[in-house]
Amino acid sequence: MSKEKIIYPKTPSWKYIGIYAGLGALALLMLFPLLWLISTSLKSPTENIFQFPPQLLPNQPTLENFFTVWQTIPFAQYLFNSTLVSSLTVSLNLLFCSLAAYPLARLDFRGKDIIFASIISTIMIPFQIVMIPLYILTVQLGLRNTYLGIIFPSLASAFGIFLLRQAFQGVPKELEEAARIDGCTELGIWWHVMLPAIRPALITLAIFVFIGSWSDFLWPLIILDKPEYYTLPLGVATLASAFSLDWRLIAAGSVISIAPIIIFFLFVQRYIVPTETGSGVKG
Repeated sequence: MSKEKIIYPKTPSWKYIGIYAGLGALALLMLFPLLWLISTSLKSPTENIFQFPPQLLPNQPTLENFFTVWQTIPFAQYLFNSTLVSSLTVSLNLLFCSLAAYPLARLDFRGKDIIFASIISTIMIPFQIVMIPLYILTVQLGLRNTYLGIIFPSLASAFGIFLLRQAFQGVPKELEEAARIDGCTELGIWWHVMLPAIRPALITLAIFVFIGSWSDFLWPLIILDKPEYYTLPLGVATLASAFSLDWRLIAAGSVISIAPIIIFFLFVQRYIVPTETGSGVKG
């Protein structure tokens, strides 16, 4: 009777313990500004927020700062504006980027590589260079002080087209051929076959676009001068003048503005998993 050799798990060496400890310290260092922001928003006026070493746990935690900000500044309107703008920006970006990326990845036509190279080259152009022409065009179209004017520069992105093109190229050819045999049109293949197959890439792009649109400050500052259209970054900026640099209230407004981003990421991160695109393909 043969005896099977039992392999016991190796105990972690000091080398790996040191690596994990260093990574943990680096993560804590990166999270410290966020922790300090949350701590400041919960402190009462009697506590010193600039003491050294900083005290992250408030002595008398209170939510009064949040109530003051919410009642004094129209944060509900700013939250609605940011939610509407970000949702429309994500939806239109996914639509236009996927429509542009599909033919560049799956169809053969003259000049395809030149068109793709031209699109990718625009990534190297800073926004500040095209900001003035974009502003003039937006004003001429009558989109100043409108939601569409805020969304206009972000209807599509070269990064989104590149990301979705690479995802489309990874879909097995057999799925596309099976759809053609069933009589599916190009638009039907794009909608029923390709988009479900690249869901992780779509979710990834949605996260990037949502965070970028939600935190965008420069373009809304340029295109808006009516407070009823302000987004949350502009609303938080007004706190500095409204409360004469009361950092507790500014921190509370900042926490309100970043909370939806964290909630959105926690909600969609479980969808960023590889899909079985080849599950319907016979070997």
